[in-house]
Amino acid sequence: MFGKVLGFVCGRRTIKTAKVLWQQIKHLPTMGYGTDMLKAYENFIPYAKHYAGKTFTTQIESLNCRLRHYLARLHRKTLCYSKSKTMLEVSLKLLIHKLNNP
Repeated sequence: MFGKVLGFVCGRRTIKTAKVLWQQIKHLPTMGYGTDMLKAYENFIPYAKHYAGKTFTTQIESLNCRLRHYLARLHRKTLCYSKSKTMLEVSLKLLIHKLNNP
């Protein structure tokens, strides 16, 4: 499953949001989870499988760049925006499906 998006959550970087993401991915077989240094992840990810640091997030940052490239509503300064969180999530799901299944 290397290089695939396994789950995502739209929201702020809080423990509540991290918990929702963890519920999506915890059942998947993996050797480890690469994250940034957000403390919220420590509450859910087992210590032995948690790899925190910039080294482990480069692919995620690359994906974020690709998402911003393909979805105008994710550009930092734009007139395009989503009026509802639901439509943003649907747009992301469609794009991620396309990226995961070239």
